[in-house]
This record gives sequence, C-alpha cells and structure tokens, in this order.
Amino acid sequence: MSQVDAVNVEVSVVLGRSVLPMQQLLRMGRGAVIPLDAKTTDEVWILVNNHPVARGEIQINEDKICIAVTGEANVFDYMAGS
Repeated sequence: MSQVDAVNVEVSVVLGRSVLPMQQLLRMGRGAVIPLDAKTTDEVWILVNNHPVARGEIQINEDKICIAVTGEANVFDYMAGS
C-alpha cells in the first residue's frame, strides 16, 4: 500500500449558512429544518479537512445527488461568507 493510500481526509460540502440564536438551536429536534441563505442555483463550497479547496454545483441524477467541481476555491471569499 502506498503512503498516499493511507492518508484519510474529510470531504465536506457547504450548501449554505444560517445564523441562529443558541436558544433556538437547542430547542430544535430531529427533523427540524434550518433555513439557509443559499438559492438552489448557487455554487457550493467543497472543503477538505475544513479547508476550502473548490467550488461546485449540485447535480441530481435519478436517485443520486452529486457535486460537480466547477472551479478552485478562493479562501478569502469563503471567509467573507460569499
């Protein structure tokens, strides 16, 4: 096994953001819906180990949801919340 195969990374996709008071967050139960600041046509952020590496778009094909990479990430844009 090569050394690269032994490295684990966490990949996350950020669909949107929301600001909630802690009291409201604590009252939420299973199945609660959190409104996000994104539209369905917005690009998503692709993070590796919590570091933005790319932008992408959501694609739905029959019963599968996937993310297509559309470009590289700008860390400053990510931190600014855009």
